[in-house]
Formats: sequence, structure tokens, C-alpha cells
Amino acid sequence: MSKHAKPKSVDSVLFLFIILLVGGGFLIFSSASLGLMARDGASFGSVAFSQFVFGVLGGGTAMLFISNIYYRHWRQYAFYFFIISLLFTLAVFIPGLGMTHAGATRWLDLGITTVQPSEFLKIGFVIYLATWLSGVHQKVHNRKYGLVPFAVITGIVGLVMLLQPDTDTFLIMASAGMSMFIVSGASWKDIGLVILGGILMLAMLAFMRPYVMDRLTTFLDPSADPLGSGYQIQQSLIAVGSGGIAGRGFGQSIQKFEYLPEPIGDSIFAVYAEEFGFIGTSLLLIALVFLTLRGYRIATHASDTFGTLLVVGFMTIIAAQAFLNIGAMLAVAPLSGLPLPFISHGGTSLLATLASLGIVLNVSKYRTFRKTS
Repeated sequence: MSKHAKPKSVDSVLFLFIILLVGGGFLIFSSASLGLMARDGASFGSVAFSQFVFGVLGGGTAMLFISNIYYRHWRQYAFYFFIISLLFTLAVFIPGLGMTHAGATRWLDLGITTVQPSEFLKIGFVIYLATWLSGVHQKVHNRKYGLVPFAVITGIVGLVMLLQPDTDTFLIMASAGMSMFIVSGASWKDIGLVILGGILMLAMLAFMRPYVMDRLTTFLDPSADPLGSGYQIQQSLIAVGSGGIAGRGFGQSIQKFEYLPEPIGDSIFAVYAEEFGFIGTSLLLIALVFLTLRGYRIATHASDTFGTLLVVGFMTIIAAQAFLNIGAMLAVAPLSGLPLPFISHGGTSLLATLASLGIVLNVSKYRTFRKTS
């Protein structure tokens, strides 16, 4: 496609679902935040302000701005953006700047707020991997250009993330990278090697990191330690079951007061399920599925391989994170600690999610039914 091609309007359906999820997500977050009033040292006002200013306003502004940047420009600066995002993430290990919580060093303390740099590393990783794979897609069957560079790029990111440690976020990024590797045309033999390597890595992490093993054993038997490692799952299932068909009503969750750990974090789906029931959770799942499918549809109609890979990477990150979070709260997936996109507390997460969707929206401006490289 010519670089002078005239852009169309952004995909209105995707844009509508983004607006619905951001607006509805903030309402759900506001209700869950009321549970903080019963907890010592927690402030409803401060977290709501941070979520709205940095997440909703900041993220919305970033999305609209980035949606007007021609997506192919990212290709020119992909390497530099990747390196900067890596260094930014490594900054959490600088004494006095990095912040440790619950044994993990993942945040930068900027005084007025905290930032989780790995959220921007997700973007840098997808852009750089899309740049590499689109550049060699005709030679991706050659391991010198396909499997080896893919393993090196993913391995560098994995090393940085596992040092923090942030195993869950790395697994999400690796799943996005895997989806991009498959779409780029990698051979099934190489795909099988990557899957085998992933299984071996998970097994090693389970034996080297006790908390990983605890999550796996809790997933297999949530009732084994109901007051310890299985407590969050048990309380989540109580909340989801209490919602019934139509829920207790907006703001009426009981579990968010004192019982559910992280009611505004990775447990927020359980709060939502208690307040809106089966009907409400079904609508949320439908919205997330439609958002994902619409994104993948944009990928299939992207004007070049780079655009396709960008959209596949970003949409896979959002979809995998959402459904692993929800699956954990329903005890059909291991507990991950991942936030629920658009809804959980985390201004940095929402800002980065909306920024990445800004790139997806720009790709949709140049959609075509004719696929070229």
C-alpha cells in the first residue's frame, strides 16, 4: 500500500465497545472502591481520582492522539522504543525510585503517583516483534530469521520481568508473542518447539518459585487451604454465587467489605458478579468477546503484515489478560494476580491499554480487503 494512501475513519464498532468498557468499567471500579472505606489506610477518594485522571482521562487522551499517528511510523522507531521501555522497566531496581510491595519490585514511586513500567514494555515488545516478524515474514521458516530472533527477543523480556518478579505479565506477553509468531507464518515444527519450551519454563518456575507452585496446587484443589492460599478463590466463588441471576444491585456487594482481597484489583470481577449477577457478567463477557473479535477482524483487513501483527499482538494481550483474570475468579484458571482490563485499579494499566488501542484504531483507518506485504 502506498504511504500516501488516504485514511478512512476509525472502526466505529471497535471505538464504541472501547467507550462502553471504559465508561462501564469506571462505574464498576467506583462501586468496588467503596469497600476501601472499611479498610485501614485505604482512601476511596485518592484511588478514584487516580483512576479517573491517569486512566480514563490520560488513557482516553493518549488513545485519541495515537489513533491519528500513522501506524507505520512506529516501525521506524521500534528498536529505540523497545530499548527505552526495557530501561524504563529496569528502573524499578534503582534504590529510592523503585517500590516493593508483597515481595515484588514492579513500580516506580514518582511522589504524586506510582507507575508500573512493564505496562509500557508490553507496547514496546509488540511493536518491535511486529517490526522484526513483518520484515522477515517471507523467511520466517528459516530459524536464523524466525525462531532464534523470536526466542532472543522474548527471552530478554522474560529475564527483565522474572527479575521483578512478574511471572503473570510475562506469560501474557509471551502469549501475544506466540500468536504473532504463528500469524507471521512460522512452521508448525518451530511452533511446537516454542510450546515445548514454554511448558519446560513453567515447570522450572513452579519448582523455583514457591508461589507459582502454590497457585497451581490451589487451582487443582481450591478447598485444600481455605484460610491460606485458597482464601481468595473461596471468597470469590461466594461473591459470584451470591449474585444469582440479577445480582444484589449496584453498590450492594458484601464481599468487597473486609472479605475479598484486592476488591479493586484482581478480585473486581467477583464484586461485579455479586452486584450484577449472571445477566451482568454475561453482558461483560459478550462485550469483551466482541471487542476481541472486532480487533482480530481489523487484523485480517490490515493493509500490510506489520499492521496485522500489531493488532494481533495488542488484542491478544487484552483478551488473554481479561479471560485469565475472570477464569481465576471462577476457579477455572490458576490465580494470576492480573488486573481486569478497563476495570481494575491501575491508572498505568488503563493508560497503556488505551494507548495500544489507539494504534489498533489507526490500523483500522487503512483497512482494506486486499492483503499486501
